Amino acid sequence: MTATIEDVYDQLRQVFDPEIPVNIVDLGLVYDVELQDHQVKIRMSLTSQSCPEAQNIPEMMKRRVNTLPGIEHTEIDIVWEPAWGPHCISEEGRKILGIEE
Repeated sequence: MTATIEDVYDQLRQVFDPEIPVNIVDLGLVYDVELQDHQVKIRMSLTSQSCPEAQNIPEMMKRRVNTLPGIEHTEIDIVWEPAWGPHCISEEGRKILGIEE
C-alpha cells in the first residue's frame, strides 16, 4: 500500500505550533503537498519569520510523514509569499480559536 496525499495531510493534522491549539493544516500554514514516487514535497509558511518553532515544526512534519508506507523522503520548503495571515485559518481552526468571521 502506498501513501496518498490525503494520508500526508492526515499526518500533518497531527502537528501543532506549541503556542496555538490548532494544527498546521487548519492554521493554513500548508500551501501545497506533492507526492511523487517515494518522496513528498511540502510548501508551507510559518506564522512569522521570527517563529521560535521554525526548526522544530518542519522536523515534526518530516517525522510524521516519513512514517507513512512507501515514503522515503520528505522535503519542506518554507516560503513567505503568499504571506500567511489569519485569513488563511480554516473554518474549523476559527471555531477552535473563537474567531468570528
